[in-house]
Amino acid sequence: MMTAPGAEIYYEVRGSGPPLLLINGGDGDAAVFGPLADTLAADHTVITYDPRGNSRSRFTGSPAPQWIEEHARDAHLLLDTVAAGEPAYVFGTSYGGMVGMDLLVRHPGRVRALVAHEPFVIDLLPDADEWHALCQEVYELYQQAGTDVAMQRFSAAIGVEGPPPASASGLPAPVREMLARVHANMETCLAYELRSFTRFRPDVDALRTAPFALVAGSEGPETLMHRVTRTLAEHTGSDVVGFPGGHVGFLTHPADFAAALRAALGAAAGTAAPER
Repeated sequence: MMTAPGAEIYYEVRGSGPPLLLINGGDGDAAVFGPLADTLAADHTVITYDPRGNSRSRFTGSPAPQWIEEHARDAHLLLDTVAAGEPAYVFGTSYGGMVGMDLLVRHPGRVRALVAHEPFVIDLLPDADEWHALCQEVYELYQQAGTDVAMQRFSAAIGVEGPPPASASGLPAPVREMLARVHANMETCLAYELRSFTRFRPDVDALRTAPFALVAGSEGPETLMHRVTRTLAEHTGSDVVGFPGGHVGFLTHPADFAAALRAALGAAAGTAAPER
């Protein structure tokens, strides 16, 4: 565990080699990255963690609205704890990509390269007000009808399915345990993250010259996540690289995703992809 202002952060470390920090999205935790981290640990020191308020990373004060900048501070503290002074590769998905962007801009000497996977920066969209109104609607649904109803509305609007219930048949015990934690985390996401996180606007000027890459899932229908990623690419002058799977391709296609991630990190850093 790592102590941070207002929270205790649970983290795991695998493998050896250059440090690689994996940053989750809204309701995920370290276990969601388990298959990917196991693969990447062949040539990296892989750091995974539960974001504050999720799973085993508990708030130590009263819960309050969360901000991307606050989570980026946690990521920076984690790098100081695990990676000492060595610059780290960073991968972030969804909200995690936004955390990674803030980390990169504020602490460029600590990030060797960042790959952001479908970052949810809706505040850059020309119709951002409509999407912020949706986030408020989802929050009010959560208050009135509970987590499941609110998440169904949100998932339908953005085109991304939520995780299966922990009670689904045929799941191994560790997967059931992970899904139970993820479903519990949805309450933190809806109550304290959704409306504030989506107000984040990255420093696109700084990202234009940073070791930074944008990637998106290449399987399944076009989603709001794809649209947002393309919009950010236009602002930063970046290309969008197609990655295996959909929004959770790192979980459904871990081996192929790891290969694509190695190549993207190497390209963003201006080096050859690490050898396995």
